[in-house]
Amino acid sequence: MTDAAADLEILPFDPERDDAALFALFARIVEAGEGYPHDAPLSRADYDGLWRSPIATVTVARRDGHLVGAYYLKPNYAGKASHIANAGYVVDAAARGLGLGRRLVAHSIEAAPGLGFDAIVFNLVYESNPARPMYEEMGWQQVGRIPDAVAGEAGIVYWRAV
Repeated sequence: MTDAAADLEILPFDPERDDAALFALFARIVEAGEGYPHDAPLSRADYDGLWRSPIATVTVARRDGHLVGAYYLKPNYAGKASHIANAGYVVDAAARGLGLGRRLVAHSIEAAPGLGFDAIVFNLVYESNPARPMYEEMGWQQVGRIPDAVAGEAGIVYWRAV
């Protein structure tokens, strides 16, 4: 683990403190086309639909007082299948390669059972996403591939028990 990962504070999302910074971070990631299929520029409705409601939990990562990453966990399905979570992660481009994403993923795996989840699904991971080897090292299994999911790029569906 790098010093940057060790200095990371992982905290529950606080709308008053974190909402504007998380919206700005997610908007930058969408604008860059990095891992989310939302249209750019990001609308507030698209952000709210993914990050604010309905949500089981949003957790943020702060370094030196700045929001540098976040994840959400929420039910991927309704009713009898709501024990399977969907997760999404963002790490600021300036903070990548420092182990912060791995810390967020590990934190979400640890948090999931306390929220009633026994598995996590990633519905659409871009085939070119550089985090794929990390996900696989951390126990995710590829359970599907969607050809031409976004702008001609395939999407990978991942699953793992927690």
